[in-house]
Amino acid sequence: MIQDIDHAAISVPDLRAAIDFYCETLGFVLESEAGWSKGSSTIDQLVGLADSASKVAMVRLGGSRLEIFQYEAPEPRLQDEAFRVCDHGFTHICLSVVGIEGEYARLTKAGVVFNAEPVDVGGSVCLYGHDPFGNAFELRERKLTADG
Repeated sequence: MIQDIDHAAISVPDLRAAIDFYCETLGFVLESEAGWSKGSSTIDQLVGLADSASKVAMVRLGGSRLEIFQYEAPEPRLQDEAFRVCDHGFTHICLSVVGIEGEYARLTKAGVVFNAEPVDVGGSVCLYGHDPFGNAFELRERKLTADG
């Protein structure tokens, strides 16, 4: 029986810059770094690529983990710059926050680009931003109701 989402994953052109952003800017904790060289038939079979090589890091925030890949082979293709969050495929990760206005101010000061200021959408306040590689993320603060 499927129980939970273990982690999500992204592919980036610069693993060190991604680790810095997710850990230093967003507050994730680095759990591990690893990788593999070309010639690992087991990994190639697992990921569905031929002659693959990659560096990889696992970062954690609370009980959630994000796996970050920097593929060296095969040559990665850039995501279409016109990709929008309504296009088919994985679109973003959502991070739960407390004090969204403060986080918005802190991250904006750190250079994070957001689509808009925090927006009240009924049961929560949220906003979308982008990491240095264009991957979208959402910050969401759930509002407390009268019954908790």
